[in-house]
Amino acid sequence: MKVGVLALQGNYEMHCKVLEKINIEPVYIKYPYELDMVRGLIIPGGESTTMSKLMNRIDLYDGILSFAKKYPVLGTCAGLILMSNKVVDSNLTPLRLLDINIKRNGYGRQINSGTVNVELKLEDTDYSIPASFIRAPKIVDYNNVKVIAQYEDVPVIVSNGKHLGISFHPELDNITILHEYVFLNGDK
Repeated sequence: MKVGVLALQGNYEMHCKVLEKINIEPVYIKYPYELDMVRGLIIPGGESTTMSKLMNRIDLYDGILSFAKKYPVLGTCAGLILMSNKVVDSNLTPLRLLDINIKRNGYGRQINSGTVNVELKLEDTDYSIPASFIRAPKIVDYNNVKVIAQYEDVPVIVSNGKHLGISFHPELDNITILHEYVFLNGDK
């Protein structure tokens, strides 16, 4: 199986390492036609405005929207921002893959970044995982999504069945269960 990792900007290398660890071949995605080679996509953390501008410049928005109708997308941090319905206080153009509204840097600036444990349940198994929040987005409103994990009573992992959005960076802590859940377990 091959899964694409959007490689325009951000922390895409760590996602590739997680995919390799679970025996999925990562493919760098820089142009729309490359989506034809994969059966899933990761939109990594990074700087969401920069990623959005680059996606617009190379006409990648429509390619991702078409791809997402059939295949799963996982977004972390900036990827979650790009997958949202609306970004509060921003003119960024979101993909609207998840029915959520996001506040960028909702947990604070770089100085407020850190790691906490979050509890989640996937397919009847409970997990406690480290969650590294780095200028993380906060979900401020949501509809029609399943909340998989919360931190301080705010959703930090949400799914609409096929797509998964994460406020933090599981790849930094070598967490594989979320990538496995999206790309190895079929439709939810």
